[in-house]
Amino acid sequence: MPFHHGQTSVDPIAHFMQEHYHVLQQLSALARATRSLAEDGFTEEAFRRVERAVSFINEEVHTHNKSEEEALFPVLDRYVEGPTRYMREEHTLLRKEYVRLRKAAAAVRDHREDAAATGNLAEASQSMVHLLVNHIHKENHILFPLVRKFLTKDALREVARRIVHGRVEGQPRLRKTPRKQQRRRK
Repeated sequence: MPFHHGQTSVDPIAHFMQEHYHVLQQLSALARATRSLAEDGFTEEAFRRVERAVSFINEEVHTHNKSEEEALFPVLDRYVEGPTRYMREEHTLLRKEYVRLRKAAAAVRDHREDAAATGNLAEASQSMVHLLVNHIHKENHILFPLVRKFLTKDALREVARRIVHGRVEGQPRLRKTPRKQQRRRK
C-alpha cells in the first residue's frame, strides 16, 4: 500500500524489506572479512570492511529496528497480539550482540596480532550474522505477510506517515524515492 508524500510514494513494508536487503549485503561483507582475518591474519583492508559493517549495524540497523518498534509495531498491535513482543525481544538481543561485536572489533584494532582477539571477533561476527539473518527471515516471511493480511490500507498509511514524519527521535527514517526512480525499478 503506497503512501503518497509530496513527490514520493512509499510502501512501508517494501521499505523495510529493502532495508533488510542492504543489511544482508553488509552481513555478507562482515562474514567474509572476519573469515579473512581469522584464516589469513590481520590486513588493513579486511579490518576496514569489518569496521564498515560494524558502523552500518550501529547506524542503520539500530535505526531500522527503532523505526519498526515505533512506527510499525504499535499499529500492528491494534490488530494482532503477540508477534511484536517477540520481535522486540530479538531487537534487544541484537543490541546486546552488537555490543559484543563492537568490543571484539575494538580488541582486534588494539591487538592486531592477537589470535584470541581475532577468534573472538570471528565468533561475535558469526553470532551476529546468524541472529540477524534469522531475524530478517522471520520478519520478511512471517511478520510482514501478517501485516499485509491484517492491516487496513489506512493502517499502512499510518505506518508510512509515522516513518516519513520521523516519529523516531524526530528524524525522518524513510529514504524517500522520487516517483521517477520508482518507475525505472518496475
